[in-house]
Amino acid sequence: MWYTDFFHGLPQRTWKAAQTDDQTQLELERVIESMEFGPGDRVLDVFCGYGRHALPLARMGAEVTGIDISAESIAELQADAQRENVPLRAIQADFLTTPLDVLGGAGSFQAVYCLGNSFCFFEHGPMQAFVERMAALLEPGGRLLVQSSMVAESLLPDFQERTWLPVGDDVQVLMEADYDPLTARLTQQLTYIQHAATGVETAQRTAEYTIYTIAELVGFLRRAGLITLAVYGTVEGDDYRIGDEGVWLLAERISH
Repeated sequence: MWYTDFFHGLPQRTWKAAQTDDQTQLELERVIESMEFGPGDRVLDVFCGYGRHALPLARMGAEVTGIDISAESIAELQADAQRENVPLRAIQADFLTTPLDVLGGAGSFQAVYCLGNSFCFFEHGPMQAFVERMAALLEPGGRLLVQSSMVAESLLPDFQERTWLPVGDDVQVLMEADYDPLTARLTQQLTYIQHAATGVETAQRTAEYTIYTIAELVGFLRRAGLITLAVYGTVEGDDYRIGDEGVWLLAERISH
């Protein structure tokens, strides 16, 4: 998969620099309000990155497990968690292939969340398997929250094939995008350029997404034994409307 060697070096530093404290705080409030967990509850952060959500939740007393394929991000998160002595376990692995027992076993978590566009990395078969793995890790009645801007109703109305994205004062990202309507597959060619006193650093990456409709995503959840409770279009929890920046899907594992 393309993401196995994406998240390191300049692209990883750029992603981190693009996330503001205000944005992170709003997202944390959405997670806490939606998921109904408290201190001592077990929470799983899928594709946790460097832990901008996981660390604050652990500071609040949640028992957080984070998994990410980026060795660079997990090393940073492990060091931060150890320094702060918070209840957080950070695992460097591919979530799609990691045995469930490594994460804690089936039904181990009161809440699972996946934020930041990672939810649409996969084509149909792996996507269903991905959702089913998250569902299996939830206890009956546990909640799942996923977020992505890579949904058809958000991406396609204002699709741009080429755009420059400034990040901070010293980084520019050129994004060249190709969308295949026959496969609903989006390919992004990304060029990162950083100007510093020591010179210019560049890096190139390729990212790929499958652009699902929201109805298709709800179908993946349903087939995995999850009932959709809410579809938000903003981090504040407003109902989704076509053209919103992205979607938040809140679901609950069906109790048997």
